[in-house]
Amino acid sequence: MKTIILIPCYNEAKTIEKVVKDFQKEMPHADIYVYDNNSTDGTDEIAKSAGAIVRYEYKQGKGNVVRSMFRELDADCYIMVDGDDTYPAVHAKELERIILNGEADMAIGDRLSSTYFEENDRPFHNTGNRVVRKFINFFFKSDLNDIMTGMRAFNYDFVKSFPIQSKGFEIETEMSVFALNNNFKISEIPIEYRDRVDGSESKLHTYRDGYKVIRMIVALVRDKRPLFFFSMLTLILLIIAGIYFFPILFKYFSTGYVVRIPTLIMIATVVIVATIIFFTGVVLYVLKKQHRDDLEHHLILLNELKKK
Repeated sequence: MKTIILIPCYNEAKTIEKVVKDFQKEMPHADIYVYDNNSTDGTDEIAKSAGAIVRYEYKQGKGNVVRSMFRELDADCYIMVDGDDTYPAVHAKELERIILNGEADMAIGDRLSSTYFEENDRPFHNTGNRVVRKFINFFFKSDLNDIMTGMRAFNYDFVKSFPIQSKGFEIETEMSVFALNNNFKISEIPIEYRDRVDGSESKLHTYRDGYKVIRMIVALVRDKRPLFFFSMLTLILLIIAGIYFFPILFKYFSTGYVVRIPTLIMIATVVIVATIIFFTGVVLYVLKKQHRDDLEHHLILLNELKKK
Protein backbone atom coordinates (compact mmCIF):
# COMPACT_ATOMS: atom_id res chain seq x y z
CA MET A 1 0.00 0.00 0.00
CA LYS A 2 1.51 3.28 -1.13
CA THR A 3 1.22 6.52 0.84
CA ILE A 4 2.38 9.91 -0.37
CA ILE A 5 2.60 13.27 1.39
CA LEU A 6 1.47 16.30 -0.61
CA ILE A 7 2.70 19.74 0.42
CA PRO A 8 1.51 22.73 -1.65
CA CYS A 9 3.89 25.65 -1.10
CA TYR A 10 4.21 29.32 -1.86
CA ASN A 11 7.09 31.18 -0.16
CA GLU A 12 7.49 28.88 2.85
CA ALA A 13 11.28 29.01 3.10
CA LYS A 14 11.23 29.50 6.89
CA THR A 15 9.24 26.32 7.58
CA ILE A 16 9.43 23.87 4.67
CA GLU A 17 12.61 22.13 5.80
CA LYS A 18 11.14 21.36 9.22
CA VAL A 19 7.85 20.17 7.69
CA VAL A 20 9.63 17.78 5.32
CA LYS A 21 11.91 16.38 8.01
CA ASP A 22 9.06 15.96 10.49
CA PHE A 23 7.12 13.88 7.96
CA GLN A 24 10.24 11.89 7.06
CA LYS A 25 10.54 11.00 10.72
CA GLU A 26 6.90 10.10 11.24
CA MET A 27 6.28 8.51 7.79
CA PRO A 28 9.61 7.08 6.57
CA HIS A 29 7.78 4.79 4.12
CA ALA A 30 5.99 7.66 2.34
CA ASP A 31 7.21 9.72 -0.59
CA ILE A 32 7.04 13.45 0.11
CA TYR A 33 6.07 15.76 -2.75
CA VAL A 34 6.46 19.51 -2.48
CA TYR A 35 4.62 21.40 -5.20
CA ASP A 36 6.11 24.86 -5.52
CA ASN A 37 3.69 27.57 -6.68
CA ASN A 38 6.01 30.31 -8.02
CA SER A 39 7.92 30.86 -4.78
CA THR A 40 10.56 33.59 -4.85
CA ASP A 41 12.32 32.80 -1.56
CA GLY A 42 14.04 29.52 -2.47
CA THR A 43 11.37 27.23 -1.02
CA ASP A 44 11.94 24.66 -3.78
CA GLU A 45 15.71 24.40 -3.23
CA ILE A 46 15.30 24.06 0.52
CA ALA A 47 12.71 21.31 0.02
CA LYS A 48 15.04 19.44 -2.37
CA SER A 49 17.91 19.67 0.10
CA ALA A 50 15.64 18.28 2.81
CA GLY A 51 14.88 15.23 0.68
CA ALA A 52 11.49 16.04 -0.84
CA ILE A 53 10.50 15.43 -4.45
CA VAL A 54 9.85 18.90 -5.84
CA ARG A 55 7.46 19.66 -8.69
CA TYR A 56 6.10 22.93 -9.98
CA GLU A 57 2.70 24.46 -10.68
CA TYR A 58 2.91 27.81 -12.48
CA LYS A 59 -0.76 28.75 -12.28
CA GLN A 60 -1.05 30.72 -9.07
CA GLY A 61 -3.43 29.48 -6.39
CA LYS A 62 -3.75 26.50 -4.06
CA GLY A 63 -6.64 25.03 -6.03
CA ASN A 64 -4.48 24.91 -9.15
CA VAL A 65 -1.71 23.18 -7.19
CA VAL A 66 -4.06 20.54 -5.78
CA ARG A 67 -5.46 19.89 -9.26
CA SER A 68 -1.97 19.09 -10.55
CA MET A 69 -1.17 16.91 -7.54
CA PHE A 70 -4.31 14.84 -7.92
CA ARG A 71 -3.91 14.43 -11.68
CA GLU A 72 -0.23 13.51 -11.70
CA LEU A 73 0.18 11.18 -8.73
CA ASP A 74 -1.18 7.70 -7.96
CA ALA A 75 -1.29 6.21 -4.47
CA ASP A 76 -3.50 4.30 -2.06
CA CYS A 77 -3.37 7.08 0.53
CA TYR A 78 -2.77 10.78 -0.09
CA ILE A 79 -2.00 13.00 2.90
CA MET A 80 -2.16 16.71 2.15
CA VAL A 81 -0.74 19.30 4.53
CA ASP A 82 0.25 22.95 4.36
CA GLY A 83 3.93 23.85 4.29
CA ASP A 84 3.68 26.44 7.07
CA ASP A 85 4.34 24.03 9.98
CA THR A 86 0.97 24.70 11.60
CA TYR A 87 -0.05 21.00 11.46
CA PRO A 88 2.15 18.54 13.40
CA ALA A 89 3.26 15.51 11.39
CA VAL A 90 2.49 13.21 14.31
CA HIS A 91 -1.17 13.07 13.25
CA ALA A 92 -0.38 11.67 9.80
CA LYS A 93 -0.20 8.05 10.95
CA GLU A 94 -3.76 8.10 12.26
CA LEU A 95 -5.05 9.72 9.08
CA GLU A 96 -3.23 7.07 7.04
CA ARG A 97 -4.67 4.26 9.17
CA ILE A 98 -8.22 5.49 8.64
CA ILE A 99 -7.79 5.64 4.86
CA LEU A 100 -5.93 2.35 4.40
CA ASN A 101 -8.38 0.49 6.64
CA GLY A 102 -11.25 1.71 4.48
CA GLU A 103 -12.91 3.62 7.32
CA ALA A 104 -13.19 6.77 5.22
CA ASP A 105 -12.68 8.15 1.72
CA MET A 106 -11.56 11.47 3.23
CA ALA A 107 -10.09 11.84 6.72
CA ILE A 108 -10.12 15.35 8.15
CA GLY A 109 -7.74 16.81 10.70
CA ASP A 110 -10.10 18.77 12.93
CA ARG A 111 -8.34 21.91 14.27
CA LEU A 112 -11.44 23.64 15.61
CA SER A 113 -12.10 21.02 18.29
CA SER A 114 -8.53 21.34 19.50
CA THR A 115 -6.14 24.31 19.79
CA TYR A 116 -7.08 26.48 16.80
CA PHE A 117 -8.96 29.22 18.62
CA GLU A 118 -6.21 29.54 21.24
CA GLU A 119 -3.35 29.59 18.74
CA ASN A 120 -4.86 31.70 15.97
CA ASP A 121 -4.82 35.40 16.85
CA ARG A 122 -6.82 36.58 13.81
CA PRO A 123 -10.38 37.03 15.11
CA PHE A 124 -11.99 37.37 11.68
CA HIS A 125 -10.48 34.02 10.64
CA ASN A 126 -12.00 32.43 13.74
CA THR A 127 -15.39 33.92 12.97
CA GLY A 128 -15.10 32.93 9.32
CA ASN A 129 -14.40 29.30 10.19
CA ARG A 130 -17.49 29.19 12.40
CA VAL A 131 -19.73 30.84 9.81
CA VAL A 132 -18.59 28.56 6.99
CA ARG A 133 -19.07 25.50 9.20
CA LYS A 134 -22.64 26.52 10.08
CA PHE A 135 -23.53 27.30 6.46
CA ILE A 136 -22.20 24.01 5.11
CA ASN A 137 -23.72 21.89 7.88
CA PHE A 138 -27.09 23.59 7.38
CA PHE A 139 -27.24 23.38 3.61
CA PHE A 140 -25.82 19.86 3.33
CA LYS A 141 -27.37 18.38 6.50
CA SER A 142 -24.04 17.40 8.04
CA ASP A 143 -22.22 17.82 11.33
CA LEU A 144 -18.60 18.39 10.34
CA ASN A 145 -16.46 20.24 12.86
CA ASP A 146 -13.81 21.67 10.53
CA ILE A 147 -14.67 22.51 6.92
CA MET A 148 -11.52 24.42 5.97
CA THR A 149 -8.67 22.50 7.58
CA GLY A 150 -5.43 22.21 5.61
CA MET A 151 -4.57 18.68 6.80
CA ARG A 152 -6.52 15.87 5.17
CA ALA A 153 -6.08 12.37 3.81
CA PHE A 154 -7.80 10.80 0.82
CA ASN A 155 -8.08 7.46 -0.89
CA TYR A 156 -7.55 6.84 -4.60
CA ASP A 157 -11.27 6.86 -5.44
CA PHE A 158 -11.83 10.31 -3.98
CA VAL A 159 -8.77 11.87 -5.61
CA LYS A 160 -9.52 10.53 -9.08
CA SER A 161 -13.21 11.45 -8.89
CA PHE A 162 -12.90 15.00 -7.58
CA PRO A 163 -13.48 17.59 -10.36
CA ILE A 164 -11.60 20.58 -8.93
CA GLN A 165 -13.00 23.97 -9.89
CA SER A 166 -11.45 26.22 -7.25
CA LYS A 167 -8.29 28.17 -8.02
CA GLY A 168 -7.40 29.39 -4.53
CA PHE A 169 -7.85 28.71 -0.83
CA GLU A 170 -11.54 27.89 -1.22
CA ILE A 171 -10.42 24.42 -2.36
CA GLU A 172 -10.86 23.01 1.17
CA THR A 173 -14.52 24.02 1.25
CA GLU A 174 -15.04 22.49 -2.18
CA MET A 175 -13.50 19.20 -1.01
CA SER A 176 -15.82 19.02 1.99
CA VAL A 177 -18.92 19.77 -0.06
CA PHE A 178 -17.97 17.29 -2.79
CA ALA A 179 -17.57 14.52 -0.20
CA LEU A 180 -20.86 15.37 1.52
CA ASN A 181 -22.86 15.71 -1.67
CA ASN A 182 -21.62 12.48 -3.22
CA ASN A 183 -21.92 10.25 -0.16
CA PHE A 184 -18.21 9.68 0.39
CA LYS A 185 -17.28 8.38 3.82
CA ILE A 186 -15.80 11.12 6.00
CA SER A 187 -13.95 10.74 9.28
CA GLU A 188 -12.66 13.50 11.57
CA ILE A 189 -9.93 13.32 14.19
CA PRO A 190 -8.95 16.20 16.49
CA ILE A 191 -5.46 17.46 15.70
CA GLU A 192 -3.21 20.04 17.29
CA TYR A 193 -2.87 23.38 15.55
CA ARG A 194 -0.06 25.86 16.15
CA ASP A 195 0.29 29.38 14.85
CA ARG A 196 2.90 30.33 12.28
CA VAL A 197 6.47 30.89 13.40
CA ASP A 198 7.78 34.44 13.58
CA GLY A 199 8.64 35.77 10.15
CA SER A 200 6.33 33.36 8.34
CA GLU A 201 3.45 35.24 6.74
CA SER A 202 0.02 33.86 5.99
CA LYS A 203 -1.09 33.97 2.35
CA LEU A 204 -4.73 34.32 3.39
CA HIS A 205 -6.45 37.67 2.94
CA THR A 206 -9.28 37.81 5.44
CA TYR A 207 -11.83 39.79 3.45
CA ARG A 208 -10.86 38.84 -0.11
CA ASP A 209 -10.58 35.11 0.57
CA GLY A 210 -13.61 35.23 2.86
CA TYR A 211 -15.65 36.69 0.01
CA LYS A 212 -14.38 33.96 -2.32
CA VAL A 213 -15.39 31.24 0.13
CA ILE A 214 -18.88 32.70 0.61
CA ARG A 215 -19.29 33.04 -3.16
CA MET A 216 -18.20 29.44 -3.57
CA ILE A 217 -20.70 28.24 -0.94
CA VAL A 218 -23.53 29.96 -2.81
CA ALA A 219 -22.33 28.44 -6.10
CA LEU A 220 -21.99 24.99 -4.55
CA VAL A 221 -25.48 25.12 -3.06
CA ARG A 222 -26.80 26.19 -6.48
CA ASP A 223 -24.91 23.43 -8.31
CA LYS A 224 -25.12 20.61 -5.77
CA ARG A 225 -28.63 21.23 -4.38
CA PRO A 226 -30.40 22.93 -7.29
CA LEU A 227 -33.95 22.06 -6.23
CA PHE A 228 -33.41 23.59 -2.79
CA PHE A 229 -31.66 26.67 -4.19
CA PHE A 230 -34.20 27.47 -6.89
CA SER A 231 -37.13 26.64 -4.60
CA MET A 232 -35.84 29.25 -2.16
CA LEU A 233 -35.59 31.82 -4.97
CA THR A 234 -39.13 30.93 -6.05
CA LEU A 235 -40.41 31.33 -2.49
CA ILE A 236 -38.75 34.74 -2.11
CA LEU A 237 -40.29 35.98 -5.36
CA LEU A 238 -43.74 34.67 -4.40
CA ILE A 239 -43.52 36.38 -1.00
CA ILE A 240 -42.62 39.67 -2.70
CA ALA A 241 -45.50 39.23 -5.14
CA GLY A 242 -47.87 38.44 -2.27
CA ILE A 243 -46.86 41.56 -0.35
CA TYR A 244 -47.99 43.72 -3.27
CA PHE A 245 -50.94 41.56 -4.36
CA PHE A 246 -52.95 41.11 -1.17
CA PRO A 247 -53.57 44.84 -0.53
CA ILE A 248 -55.00 45.07 -4.05
CA LEU A 249 -57.11 41.96 -3.42
CA PHE A 250 -58.48 43.30 -0.13
CA LYS A 251 -59.27 46.61 -1.83
CA TYR A 252 -61.22 44.75 -4.50
CA PHE A 253 -63.25 42.85 -1.89
CA SER A 254 -64.12 46.04 -0.03
CA THR A 255 -64.87 48.32 -3.00
CA GLY A 256 -65.41 46.08 -5.99
CA TYR A 257 -62.81 48.01 -7.96
CA VAL A 258 -59.47 46.74 -9.29
CA VAL A 259 -56.83 49.38 -8.64
CA ARG A 260 -53.12 49.70 -9.51
CA ILE A 261 -53.30 47.79 -12.79
CA PRO A 262 -49.58 48.32 -13.60
CA THR A 263 -48.67 46.78 -10.23
CA LEU A 264 -50.85 43.76 -11.03
CA ILE A 265 -49.06 43.32 -14.33
CA MET A 266 -45.70 43.37 -12.55
CA ILE A 267 -47.00 40.89 -9.96
CA ALA A 268 -48.13 38.52 -12.73
CA THR A 269 -44.70 38.83 -14.36
CA VAL A 270 -42.95 38.02 -11.08
CA VAL A 271 -45.16 34.95 -10.56
CA ILE A 272 -44.38 33.72 -14.09
CA VAL A 273 -40.65 34.21 -13.50
CA ALA A 274 -40.92 32.39 -10.15
CA THR A 275 -42.63 29.45 -11.87
CA ILE A 276 -39.91 29.27 -14.53
CA ILE A 277 -37.21 29.39 -11.83
CA PHE A 278 -38.87 26.56 -9.91
CA PHE A 279 -39.06 24.26 -12.92
CA THR A 280 -35.48 25.16 -13.77
CA GLY A 281 -34.57 23.77 -10.35
CA VAL A 282 -36.56 20.60 -11.06
CA VAL A 283 -34.74 20.03 -14.37
CA LEU A 284 -31.33 20.68 -12.80
CA TYR A 285 -32.19 18.33 -9.94
CA VAL A 286 -32.88 15.52 -12.41
CA LEU A 287 -29.61 16.25 -14.25
CA LYS A 288 -27.74 16.31 -10.93
CA LYS A 289 -29.21 12.93 -10.02
CA GLN A 290 -28.02 11.55 -13.35
CA HIS A 291 -24.56 12.98 -12.70
CA ARG A 292 -24.48 11.26 -9.31
CA ASP A 293 -25.41 7.96 -10.96
CA ASP A 294 -22.58 8.48 -13.46
CA LEU A 295 -20.16 9.09 -10.58
CA GLU A 296 -21.21 5.81 -8.94
CA HIS A 297 -20.52 3.97 -12.20
CA HIS A 298 -17.15 5.74 -12.41
CA LEU A 299 -16.26 4.54 -8.91
CA ILE A 300 -17.24 0.99 -9.80
CA LEU A 301 -14.94 1.12 -12.83
CA LEU A 302 -12.11 2.50 -10.68
CA ASN A 303 -12.47 -0.41 -8.25
CA GLU A 304 -12.47 -2.92 -11.11
CA LEU A 305 -9.30 -1.36 -12.54
CA LYS A 306 -7.59 -1.51 -9.14
CA LYS A 307 -8.41 -5.23 -8.84
CA LYS A 308 -6.81 -5.90 -12.23
